[in-house]
Amino acid sequence: MNTLDKKIRTKNNHLENESIKQDHKNIKTKNFLSVFFLVGSLGIFIVLVLLYGPWNKFRDWLITTAMTTMSHQYFATWFYDDDVINYVLNNNKVDEFEEDTNLDLIKVADEENVVIPTTFENEYEEQILKRESNNNDYKIIEINGDGYDGYLVAIYNPSRIKTVVTKYIGTSGQYLTKMAEENDALVAINAGGFDDENYEGTGGAPLGLTISNGKTISDRAYNGPGGIIGFTNDNKLLCARCDSSKISSLGIRDAVTFGPFLIVNGEKAKVSGNGGWGTAPRTAIGQRKDGIVLFLVINGRTVTKPGATMNDIIEIMENYGAYNACNLDGGTSSALVVNNTIVNDPIDSKGNHRTRPISTAFILQKDSKDNGDNSVVKDKLDN
Repeated sequence: MNTLDKKIRTKNNHLENESIKQDHKNIKTKNFLSVFFLVGSLGIFIVLVLLYGPWNKFRDWLITTAMTTMSHQYFATWFYDDDVINYVLNNNKVDEFEEDTNLDLIKVADEENVVIPTTFENEYEEQILKRESNNNDYKIIEINGDGYDGYLVAIYNPSRIKTVVTKYIGTSGQYLTKMAEENDALVAINAGGFDDENYEGTGGAPLGLTISNGKTISDRAYNGPGGIIGFTNDNKLLCARCDSSKISSLGIRDAVTFGPFLIVNGEKAKVSGNGGWGTAPRTAIGQRKDGIVLFLVINGRTVTKPGATMNDIIEIMENYGAYNACNLDGGTSSALVVNNTIVNDPIDSKGNHRTRPISTAFILQKDSKDNGDNSVVKDKLDN
């Protein structure tokens, strides 16, 4: 074979090899595109089934969760028209109570003469009534459930719970840490709702009636569920639908406005479907028959722990003996501050680990005999 023939054969072999490689590459590309198409088609099919299929649980969850947020209602309006959204909301709700709090049923214990029991009815009673040796003001209890975690704070002296309001009322809110610091608070939680027109509210305009230390701070229109949530002069938590004309007769000293009411006079609210509030971070307040107040803050907005439903909050409050309990503002507003430090993990609508300025808060004030040193409790949380 001469040199020219060898060159031609070598070139032909090279071309054949390149052709084979190209064929293999084309096959791999076709296989990848086929798999991609199948996976994509399957994903679209699953999404369509979830959104429009015969099972309504996902649809109801999506609509109720989206429609109770400040900035993500489009997750519902993208996929469903107004008729479907209204239908779902009407079938997933917390029905209003026919009665208000019967204050005579609450007997606030005298903290000077309180007796700590040595035996308890259940684990929840033990967690509440067995106080920390280094802290007689409050006790923090970690809460864990299916899809959520958070904190419940038992506060033993309700006379020291006050409503505080942003000092920039009418203009902007304040962060809960700042409100706690400026009001010398041991513990603080966010409280009532505020006007958030076009989802751009600054937290400066609390909704409904707001009372602090017996003084009416604001009285804006409120057409939402629930009503007045606050404390009377004899330190009892009042859940009532009333206007400013009844403040004096009811003896309200500190209050905000929000809802829904979850437990009234020991009776749980009737919840239709998922309650209509979806799954989200939550804040709630309750009081036991012995006067002990419960602050509850639940985390949410993560993949494994999206938050709590109204049924979850009712169950937690009932477990810990709440005789009256009310839902407070939630979502990004939900925050628990202890010794001027945020204890929970608030997450905003963009996924950032942060809270937002708010209008009002419930705080536990320091006792005049308290030196404010609760570092042991903080260390326990940090560890």
